[in-house]
Amino acid sequence: MPETTGASYASAGVDIEAGDRAVELMKEWVKKTKRPEVLGGIGGFAGLFDASALKRFERPLLASATDGVGTKVDLARQLGVYDTIGHDLVAMVMDDIVVCGAEPLFMTDYICVGKVHPERVAAIVKGIAEGCVLAGCALIGGETAEHPGLLGPDDFDVAGAGTGAVEADRVLGPDRIRKGDAVIAMAASGLHSNGYSLVRHVVFDRAGWSLDRQVEEFGRTLGEELLEPTKIYSLDCLALTRTTDVHAFSHITGGGLAANLGRVIPDGLHAIVDRETWTPGAVFDVVGKAGQVERLELEKTLNMGVGMMAIVPEESADAALATLADRGVDAWIAGEITERGDHTDGAALIGDYAK
Repeated sequence: MPETTGASYASAGVDIEAGDRAVELMKEWVKKTKRPEVLGGIGGFAGLFDASALKRFERPLLASATDGVGTKVDLARQLGVYDTIGHDLVAMVMDDIVVCGAEPLFMTDYICVGKVHPERVAAIVKGIAEGCVLAGCALIGGETAEHPGLLGPDDFDVAGAGTGAVEADRVLGPDRIRKGDAVIAMAASGLHSNGYSLVRHVVFDRAGWSLDRQVEEFGRTLGEELLEPTKIYSLDCLALTRTTDVHAFSHITGGGLAANLGRVIPDGLHAIVDRETWTPGAVFDVVGKAGQVERLELEKTLNMGVGMMAIVPEESADAALATLADRGVDAWIAGEITERGDHTDGAALIGDYAK
């Protein structure tokens, strides 16, 4: 009779040793995110964060968010660039948390792969760790899951969850906004991490372009432009709350500028944003023309050059702009808060983009 060998986890496609090596490789990067409140290192069943740090709050509220990066991860896979996608993940999570005025505290990640390539996983975590440093939070744990048979050997996806804290009487939002407030826009670094299903359809299916195509308008390849990391605004927003009287923030993600700004506008008021106050980056025009995408479709899908907005009293606008300028953030007054008409939504864009 022929000799038979019993099944094993390895024969099913899961490499435990590779997973262990990935953990060892990522430890140095995770260590760079450590805050004084973090206890222990990675490798345990749960990350520990010393909650006694919240004693400095009178009434601390915890803010929590979770997100992913969407189909942008497929571009990273195609280009073989894995150490930037983590910036996108941190931005998507922590910039949601800071919108209510919360200080980012810690984050955990989840990386799902078809096959564990230790150096590749470590590069992804490196990017997440670097993003956490930019957001001021700790990376206290995570999970790498190998799913052979469900994902191809080079396929992967990332997700993360974060926690922040804010004083109860300092929560930002619609109830603080007043007629006459200024709407300040903060420039995006590019497409950020939303709308890539549309973008990929346009550049690959409609235009037939490759990622190594040199695009004159970008001054670099298509792949380099599309993989540009999402800007992380967390510490910039917190700096604004310390130097000016911020009423609200809006993180411009899926749904575009008007829809996301509208989420923080209270009943009875209206935000008007003037397109003539800025020129969107070249990537938005290129995508629009290459795919013959109508402007309304672009604006409800992409950020159009604005990644975060702050709503402040009119008299605080100059101080807010000065704070952002000191931090190297390109920002400008893009609009104002008015009374809402009978047939208006929470926010509207007027005029044409500056040329």
